[in-house]
Amino acid sequence: MTKLLPWLIGLLAISFLVVLWYYDPEQSLPYLPCPFHWLTGLYCPGCGSQRALHDLLHGRLGDAFGHNAALICAGPLLGLQWGIGRWRGRPLGHDNRVVFAWAAALLAWGVLRNLHGLEVLAP
Repeated sequence: MTKLLPWLIGLLAISFLVVLWYYDPEQSLPYLPCPFHWLTGLYCPGCGSQRALHDLLHGRLGDAFGHNAALICAGPLLGLQWGIGRWRGRPLGHDNRVVFAWAAALLAWGVLRNLHGLEVLAP
């Protein structure tokens, strides 16, 4: 089962991206609203991620950045972090300082996007 799990996760990820390619989250019903936003009226760090991924799949980088800038910035940075870790022979979460830095950055992003006067950061 442990050898099959990565394949199943990959298949699910590809299936999700195919569905996301065809169905726009702003216009389609299969996508649920963010439960944090629904309960509090505030934007979580992940709000707008499905719309941002849909825009990225269609080559609209500016629109994707407008929906969730943290996702767009984090993707290349996580790839770089993963590559450096592989080069050094360490797993992605080997150093707790890096994990805490990512957590602090996402927390700061969640606070920043909810401050009044920064509507450009809201999805």
